[in-house]
Amino acid sequence: MKYLTIGKVAKQAQVNIQTIRYYERQELLPKPLRSESGYRQYTSDTVKRIRFIKHAQELGFSLKEIAELLALRVHADVACESVKSLAEAKIQDIELKIQSLQRMKQTLSTLVTCCEHRKNTSDCPILEALEPPS
Repeated sequence: MKYLTIGKVAKQAQVNIQTIRYYERQELLPKPLRSESGYRQYTSDTVKRIRFIKHAQELGFSLKEIAELLALRVHADVACESVKSLAEAKIQDIELKIQSLQRMKQTLSTLVTCCEHRKNTSDCPILEALEPPS
């Protein structure tokens, strides 16, 4: 079997070396074999696993959630329903974030509209809205 160095894995997975070490500490990657001189030795499966992790992160999954997905991925006897439940929970979380972002956008849009005709920052509605209540 041909082994890859950490640098080659990083390049193929398009991450930096510290990311690989961090994933190892978080136990998202199995501990690699070591050469006689102590260098980490990885298989091509490590690259695939890192790509899986990065893609899951792009979809909004946390590292904890990704660890759950990886655990479910390893156990072929587990029903796909478990993965579906995690994805549905993530969709709900995303929907809540979208609603929150839409409220923030609306508030800022209103403040920007109020600010269009004023000239001095001393009575700027945006700055006033950002002031903590007394």
